[in-house]
Amino acid sequence: MSITSVRLADDIDKPLESLADKLDTSKSDLISQAVKEFLARQPLDESRWTDTLAALESIKSGKSFDEADVNAWLNSWGTDEHKEPPKW
Repeated sequence: MSITSVRLADDIDKPLESLADKLDTSKSDLISQAVKEFLARQPLDESRWTDTLAALESIKSGKSFDEADVNAWLNSWGTDEHKEPPKW
C-alpha cells in the first residue's frame, strides 16, 4: 500500500473528521473508499460521455424522432393498446 498526501480545505476536512469519528474509522480510510468508488465509476461515466457524443452526432445528421411520436409510444406502455416504438 502506498502513501499519498492530500490537502483538504477546512470545509471538507471538518465534516470528514466528524464522519470518521461517527463511523469509528480514519479519515484516510474514508478518502481511500471515496477514491475507490470514484475510479470504479469512471468506465460508466466514459461510456455515457461516448453515448452522448454519438447521440449529438446522430441529431446533427438529422436522425431524430418527433416528440409527439415518442410520447404516444411511451404513453401506450402498460395499456391494452401498446404501440411499437417510432422507426427511422
